[in-house]
Amino acid sequence: MAPTNPSAPRPAQGAETADRPAGEHDPGSPAPDGTPLYVHLPFCVALCHYCDFFSVTAKGQDIDGTVEALLTEARLRAPASPRTVYLGGGTPSLLSSAQLQRLLDGLDDCCGFRTSAREVTAECNPESLDAAKAEGLLAGGVTRLSVGIQSLRAEVLAEFGRVHNAREGLAAMDAAREAGCENLSVDLIYAAPGQDARRWREDLERVLESGPEHLSAYNLAFEEQTPFARRLERGELVAQPEEVELELFWTTRERCAAAGLVAYEISNYAASTHRCLHNLSYWENGPYVGLGPSAVSHVDRTRFGNPRALDPWRTALAEGRPAAQWSERLGTEERLGETWWLGLRTAEGVDPEAARRTAGHSEAPDPALALARALSAEGLIEERGGRMRLSERGLPVADGVAARFLGGF
Repeated sequence: MAPTNPSAPRPAQGAETADRPAGEHDPGSPAPDGTPLYVHLPFCVALCHYCDFFSVTAKGQDIDGTVEALLTEARLRAPASPRTVYLGGGTPSLLSSAQLQRLLDGLDDCCGFRTSAREVTAECNPESLDAAKAEGLLAGGVTRLSVGIQSLRAEVLAEFGRVHNAREGLAAMDAAREAGCENLSVDLIYAAPGQDARRWREDLERVLESGPEHLSAYNLAFEEQTPFARRLERGELVAQPEEVELELFWTTRERCAAAGLVAYEISNYAASTHRCLHNLSYWENGPYVGLGPSAVSHVDRTRFGNPRALDPWRTALAEGRPAAQWSERLGTEERLGETWWLGLRTAEGVDPEAARRTAGHSEAPDPALALARALSAEGLIEERGGRMRLSERGLPVADGVAARFLGGF
């Protein structure tokens, strides 16, 4: 699975925690009550060829010890009464039912999420999700299951390094429903090498026929330091032409809309009452706490993160100290740029005044708004109801448009 929390902004050159500048949040202290909580479980059966998030193969790993370390970190840092919780990875569903129960019970003891959270998500992969596992997750307080199907094509799944097949992918959706899940999300990836619009449309229709409340459909990216990126550099893979990516993008929006799933973010589609509340916190550049190896936190406008390795993370916790390896506090203009960068991914776009409040930016004139108006003149951004959002022309190049706000004003 692709974890949610590590996709939040990452440090450029973060300062070491020991040299934390004055005013930064102490990574060893709890965040304010209600802060969204992310928990990273890095274990997978096998590592996907496109994934650049921290994960390790589960065989031979001390999963019980990792669960206990997560609970140790939760007792140090978890916010009381988080409004959302997200179990990401890695593959959380790979844990045994007993391990998941231990984790969920321990988290509830620390922060009381079962009574406070409006949404509790667990990422699952088809090879480790059956009705009994799903029932255990739901009984433990999970309200939303996110199943990483990625493709229904044997050749694509093999190229991706996935270990399940199409039948198992569809069966996992059925298992979630059998267990009583009423908020089901599915992950798919398009623009795989050699994929055409007909095959993608067929896969998409089969998934949509099963009636998920939410769909995440990602354009395949060749992230640095992944097997896919190395194969691309060696000429062993050929990325899809831009015109094919665009065709698949618009096909996805059209077919999802016909199925009642509205695009509320560039890669995310949902029924009106089933948008992912946890992810919305990221796109609003709001606060969040991340637990586990590689997890990132954003509290009091300070961002900090744990090491991308199990041993140093567990060692720090065993010694009774916070595991955070880096920490940074951005300037107000940098925070303003990030707020626009994230917010422009959403269908609602950005309220300029709300963005300034989020960033703590009070100086006039507003440099982000000036840039947005320049992009509007290029036809890439439009203003509606006082909010700035990507135009139809800007949607297919969302990453490039949004990134303009990260380069300074």
